[in-house]
Formats: sequence, structure tokens, C-alpha cells
Amino acid sequence: MSNTIRLTTAQAIVRFLDQQYVSMDGIETKFVEGFFTIFGHGIAVGLGEALDTNPGSLRVMQGRNEQGMCHAAIAFAKQNNRRRIIACSSSIGPGAANMVTACADATVNNIPLLVFPSDTFASRQPDPVLQQLEQSSSLAVSTNDAFRPVCKYWDRISRPEQVMTALINAMRVLTDPAETGACCIALPQDVEGEAYDYPTYFFEKRVHRITRPVAVDEELEDVAAVIASAKKPLLIVGGGVRYSEAGETVENFCEEFRIPFGESQAGKSACKSSHPYCLGGIGVTGTYASNILAKDADVIIAVGTRLSDFTTGSKYLFREEGVKVVTINNCRFHAYKMDAVKAVGDAKVTLEALAAKLRAKNYVSSYTTEIVDAKAAWDQEMERLGNLSYTGEDFVPNIKARDPRTVPEFVALTQGQITQTAAIAAINRTIDENSVIITAGGSLPSCLQRMWRTDKRGGYHAEYGYSCMGYEVAATLGVKFAEPDSEVYALVGDSSFQMLHSEIMTIMQERQKVNILVFDNCGFGCINNLEMNNGIGSLATEFRYTDGKKPTGDLIPVDYAKIGEGYGLKTYTCRTIAELVAALNDAKTQERACLFDLKVLPKTMTDGYESWWNVGIAEVSEKESVRAACEDVMEHRRDARAY
Repeated sequence: MSNTIRLTTAQAIVRFLDQQYVSMDGIETKFVEGFFTIFGHGIAVGLGEALDTNPGSLRVMQGRNEQGMCHAAIAFAKQNNRRRIIACSSSIGPGAANMVTACADATVNNIPLLVFPSDTFASRQPDPVLQQLEQSSSLAVSTNDAFRPVCKYWDRISRPEQVMTALINAMRVLTDPAETGACCIALPQDVEGEAYDYPTYFFEKRVHRITRPVAVDEELEDVAAVIASAKKPLLIVGGGVRYSEAGETVENFCEEFRIPFGESQAGKSACKSSHPYCLGGIGVTGTYASNILAKDADVIIAVGTRLSDFTTGSKYLFREEGVKVVTINNCRFHAYKMDAVKAVGDAKVTLEALAAKLRAKNYVSSYTTEIVDAKAAWDQEMERLGNLSYTGEDFVPNIKARDPRTVPEFVALTQGQITQTAAIAAINRTIDENSVIITAGGSLPSCLQRMWRTDKRGGYHAEYGYSCMGYEVAATLGVKFAEPDSEVYALVGDSSFQMLHSEIMTIMQERQKVNILVFDNCGFGCINNLEMNNGIGSLATEFRYTDGKKPTGDLIPVDYAKIGEGYGLKTYTCRTIAELVAALNDAKTQERACLFDLKVLPKTMTDGYESWWNVGIAEVSEKESVRAACEDVMEHRRDARAY
């Protein structure tokens, strides 16, 4: 008979999590940093008691919005290359439901996130309790069932001893590079406080080994044969390269075999922007250099990428006759995409093994000046974008489809004269080289994937798998926890800032120095472009007063600096590039969090560059502009690769 210790379910959870470690490449790391929580009636006296009485070495942090605190936890895990996590807990009902979006975010991006939503009573005796969702078709259903489709592992604890297998299985998923994502363990509030005689061995230190499986030789041979036949291959750097810490391996591989590489949003900054074979972002939000070479590539080497529509240009980007796709991915599901010739394994060791086979074949690509020429053309465009300035009435924005009144109206209302592309270039020039920038939904990821250059591995932190607006502000906290010695900057649109900035209070509470740059262009600029470029009017995407039927009146000004000031941040209002640069330099001397209110001209983001995005456009419309746009979409659909 083994020794036992009597603990509540919640106490067992805390004690177990405090003893979890991961090991990769011989480096051991404590896996669970602590808990983000918003205590409600379903969690406060159960898990709350355990964290209050004996949290061990776990840190306890107070969130303000359940989705926001989970975003901070996701950012923390991502910036730690998935080797450290922060667990999140909530009350039942709305508190739990608020975490569902974040769980989907984590699962889509393959980032480990562990959530403990409180649940209704397992006994059902007090039913219906406060915040309980009742379904007459099944009394077993609660709000927490909504987590099932967005999590990689889901469980509900109805007896205290069940938590042992639940926690072990959660660790299995959280530490598996191929399958990681959100894990949900629902805790009925009565079970949280129920006790059990747990075996003491369950709480001993556990080390979960993150290994580097290399693809089997047969798959390596298949992939090598395809690449060896290629004259103009192109490699795509995905998030798997970042998490494998294989950036240098990719650089060496591409240099040896003279293969250019483009970057997905998740893969950007895994490799150095200054590398001679780096073409920058690829796909819908890619550079001219990446997309023009992708158009003529005869083999696509997709490493650690999910091959989303933004990366492949909705499968329209690769248009060379007979083009083939090969994949290197530790997840078999992703490796099979686009009918690829696959090698399932860790990016680093599999690329090294593949290099040996290509070396034996004396392989080198047939590129001559194409890479240098494409990069030179993009450098020229970068120069233009970085110096785009407001010239008054004769100013012509980058995006042609627009309401002609918007730019002059915005200037008159805000006195703002900053163009979005020039702002990004100025920020890139001014902040320290070891800084980390954060971006998510909207037009900023498009501009940043194209324009941002950094040689800091992990210096570009984008959430674009789920394109979740509201991620950015909370993510600054998670990234700062992960890299306390680095300056952290969130570049966030005004619409995304309005959606979710509640974790500013947690940032202040934790005394973290972060920088939040709000790009105020009075609207959802990205989606306004999508509307108007497809023949639709400017509908409910600009911040305008309503006329009683539609928001088509005057623009609505917002003073974002005052919002930051109210929380106690150091704030700046920037209407020119000179003011922005001065503010960025002053912020470097500050010890508290800073917020920048940038008055950015609408329609001054980047656009196009040989890309296309498949959207569900109306096939029937009274508007000629929509019918013309539909015809263009249908033509592109016919030319895209079909799978």
C-alpha cells in the first residue's frame, strides 16, 4: 500500500501542477508558472482556497477579463517556445464562456493553454445554481460543453480521484509539439472542495521530455527526390521552425542549396530578416519578393506551417505548371495538406537529415539573379512606404477604393498626418534591436509581415492563426513575463483596442513596463478595404455617428491617451512622425507602462503585391461594382489549385 495524503480536488491540482517540468535538448524548465484567475462564486472557495493556503511556488495573478487573461497566458507560452505555461481558472457561466474564444485561439495556433472553468454542482442538488445554463434536453450539459470543439483535450471531474488521469492526459497534450493546444478540465464547484486520499507519488516531480523525432528514411528519400528535381524551389518558414528553434538550421540549409525562403506570420523572426535568402512575409500579406518568386517556383518546401489560406494565397500563389509541394512537419495532419510529399518529424533534425541527402546528390538550385533582383525591388518599395507622407489636398493614399471624404475629414478632426507605413518604418528604426513587437487582427499584421525587419529570434510575435482582435494588449503582459529584460511593444488598431484592453489594469497591478501603440484611423480599416475592394459601400466599418439606420454620419474622435492616463500609464499623443519618434525615445526612459495615441491616416496601409484572397462574395447583386468583383473572384478560383 502506497503512502497517501488527504487533499481536496483543488489542492491536488495545485500541488500536482507545481511539480511539472519539461526537458528539451537536455535543458530542464519548470512548466507551470502559476495561475491567472478571476474569482467568481464557482471557483473562489474551491480552487481559491488551495491557492490561498498553499500555492507552493506557483504565482497567482488577477485577470480583468477571462479572455484577456487567457491571451496573456497564450502569449507567455508562445514567447517561451511552448516550454512554460500559465494556467487559467474562472467561475461558471459567463466567466467560463469568456475563455472559449481564447481556447480556440490556442488550439488553432498549437499553443499550450490549460484552463479550469468552474462548473455546476455534480450532485445537482442546488440546481439551478447562479449562472447555470439549463438544457431541458440534457441536465448533463453546462456552459463548459462549449469548450469541447475548441480544445485538444476536454474533461469534467465528477469525483476527486478522476483529477489524476485528467491532469496526466492534459500534460500529455500540452507537452506534445504535434498535438498541443488548449486543454480544459471542468471543475464542478462541489467537487473542487471534496477530499480524497491521493497517493503521494502522484505529487512527485515529473519531467515531460519534448523530443525531436526525425522523419523516417523512406520519407526523407521521397522529399529529397522531389527537391533534387527542382530548378527554382522556395521554402516557407512556419511556426514549427520557431518552436523547434530551427531558425539557424533553415538559414544554413537555404544558404547551402541556394533556396530562398518566405515567412508565415507564425514563422516570422524564427530566421534573421537580414539573411540574404530571406524574402520576408509570404502570401496574402506577403512581400513582392516572396510572392513573385513563389509564382515561378517549381517546388514549395513547407516547413512547420499549417499552410493556411493567407500563406498560400488561397492556393492561388503557386502557379508554375506542375509545381509540387513537400512538407516537413511534426504533425501528420498538417504534413498531409495540399497533397504534399511529406516528411513527418521535428523541423530541425529533419532538415539536417534532408540536407545530408541533398548534399549526397550534389544538389544546388538553378537561381541566378532572381533572388537578388526580387529583394532589390522590394527594398525600393520599402523605401517608398517608409517615407510616405501627407501632402495636403493632393495626397493619394495607398488603397484606391475609399470614401473620398474620409482622409480630409480625418485630418480636420484629429490633425493627424501620420501614414501607417511611415509609422511602422519609424518604430522599426527607433526601438531597440532586442525589442519584441506584438500584433494580431486587422491591417497591422499585413503591414508588419511585409515591412518589419528584425534579427532577434522571436522578436516578432503575431497571433494570426485565429486573427483574434483584442489579443494585443493582454499579450504584452504575457510576453513581458516571458522576457522581462526586453522592451515589449503592442501595435494595435483602434478597433482592436476597443474590443479588449481590460488587462491594462493587470499590467499596472503587476508593475510591468510595456508599450501600447494605438493606431487610430477611426475604424476597422482592414475590413473597410475588403468591403470597398469588392464593390460594397463603406458599411459599419468606420466609427461614424448613426443617421438612425446606418452609421454614416460624421467620424467620432476618441482620445486614447486619456484612457491610458486614467489607468496610470505614461501617455503620448502623436500626430506627426517627429512626435512619434520623440515619444518612443522618451518612453525608453520611463519605468511605467506607456500608451501612444497615433493619429494615423486611413487607407495608408500596404496593399496587394501579387497576392489574392478567396472571399465569399455575392454571386447576385444589384450593384455593378459587386458583379465585377465577383467575376474577378471566380476567375481566380478557377486558377487556384484544387484539393
